[in-house]
Amino acid sequence: MKNIDYVGKFKVAGLLSLLLVVGSIVMFFTKGLNYGVDFRGGVEIQVKLKQPVSLGELRDLMIQKNVAMSQLQSIGDESQNEFLLKLETDKGDLNAISSQVSAVLNEKFGAGSFDILKNDIVGPKAGAQLRTSAFQALAWAILAIMIYLALRFDYKFAPGAIAALLHDVIIIVGAFILTQKEFSLQIVAALLAIIGYSVNDTVVIYDRVREIENANPSLSSFQVMNRALNETMSRTIITSLTVLGVSLVMLFWGGSVIHDFFFAMTVGVILGVYSTIFIAVPMTVFTEKFSNKNASASA
Repeated sequence: MKNIDYVGKFKVAGLLSLLLVVGSIVMFFTKGLNYGVDFRGGVEIQVKLKQPVSLGELRDLMIQKNVAMSQLQSIGDESQNEFLLKLETDKGDLNAISSQVSAVLNEKFGAGSFDILKNDIVGPKAGAQLRTSAFQALAWAILAIMIYLALRFDYKFAPGAIAALLHDVIIIVGAFILTQKEFSLQIVAALLAIIGYSVNDTVVIYDRVREIENANPSLSSFQVMNRALNETMSRTIITSLTVLGVSLVMLFWGGSVIHDFFFAMTVGVILGVYSTIFIAVPMTVFTEKFSNKNASASA
């Protein structure tokens, strides 16, 4: 078994993580997220045409007819003739805008020449409420995990795990701001899945830490943590590569509808492994040292 000093690399890893986290927060307040229809309100229509139509031709048609379109993209292979139209929220009644799309397609291609596969309408107020609820769900999930870790192990384990989770979520949000990918309810679902995956990896290592502490009380915290990481590394690599492999396949070949979800999952899996090794576990060492120092000072 290799004996790599993972805990000793906390300073370098911590500095890198701090830069990424601060950068993500700065971008959040300056550039902001590209919210999807779920969160900002609007209309999202998925349409399948029964005759070949290019993306450019459909875009020109919508612009010519003054349809308040914010985004148009092709779904799947071009031969399927499926398109996703995202319509703005501040150009009048949303139901009227939705009906306008059907009217334009009827006028151009004729009745029965297309099928509406999806027609989602979300008002601005409902979108704002969903956005608030989504971030509250993330906050409650992290709080519940902190309580669980404190009860199952010891309070010294909770700060490191929570710091790692916040680290992962903030940097993933930063990645979405940087790429201007759409941030929607499915991305919140991806973040919750990543939180669960990351904390599972952390719990496995914490279990090994507790076993080593009980079996070898003479070892220092640094030795215990490094030994636990080295002993569980093969399991971490195998599990992570399995999840990452599936995520990458779906990212590149799963289609545009689920592309952003698996972008978040791919970034999250990589960050989850990194933060568990270089953030959660090392922080536990420093939390314990800080607690012991305070205890000695008050004695």
